Amino acid sequence: MQTARAVPASTVVNLRDLGGIALGRDRRLRQGILLRSGQLSDFDAEHDIAVSALGLRTVVDLRTAEERAWAPDRLPRGARLFVADVFGDHPGVLQGRLKALLCDLEAAGAALGGGKAEGLFAQTYRTMVLAPGAAAAYRAFLETAADPRARPLLFHCATGKDRTGWATALLLMMAGASREVVRAEFLAVNRMARRAFGAQVRRYLEAGGDPDIATAIIEVRPRYLDAALDAMNERWGGLDGYLRNGLRVPQTVVERLRADLAVTA
Repeated sequence: MQTARAVPASTVVNLRDLGGIALGRDRRLRQGILLRSGQLSDFDAEHDIAVSALGLRTVVDLRTAEERAWAPDRLPRGARLFVADVFGDHPGVLQGRLKALLCDLEAAGAALGGGKAEGLFAQTYRTMVLAPGAAAAYRAFLETAADPRARPLLFHCATGKDRTGWATALLLMMAGASREVVRAEFLAVNRMARRAFGAQVRRYLEAGGDPDIATAIIEVRPRYLDAALDAMNERWGGLDGYLRNGLRVPQTVVERLRADLAVTA
């Protein structure tokens, strides 16, 4: 099944162009306008020609203030930064502390040990759907993505798998992608996410860390996406209700995104 095209960047992890993803019969996402990745704190404009060649106009950072202070983005020339902090009103959630947990065996064991990891991660996906601060962030993201003057647009969190994964799922669902396509793209980042966490995971395991915890931290799992979709359906009755009453995205923004995202294959 077609998923986002990996961009061969050398200093940005998990960089993928959503263009080309199938939306149904004879329709695909438009290439070169919306891209996803991990943080840009290691971006090197001089040596990473693949990123510079994208002509990015906007970088949307979905991370917390603490994450941004610890590893600030390095922007490509000509790009502006737009912050849409998904966990701004829940700064202690796991996704904002993943790398810190890998550096602290005791903290990781207390937070995620004993089989707690997957359930806690699933709960944070519900938070991404239900929390008012998250709704404000995703509304701002969609409104920015709908503006042709802001594109090409790159959106990211820390490693580009959780907050970025739900943002991608939203775009795909709005464009009319099937549940199977949404799920395939959600899970397709796992290989790149493992690479992004590789050094930290090795040090964690060499120090005696729990392999189950390490796996839970670096992967996305079907249960996580299901938790977000279930929360959306339970609270708002589906995507349209979520966009209208949860995110309060203007209908003009929804229509513009839907019109701009899809092209005839």
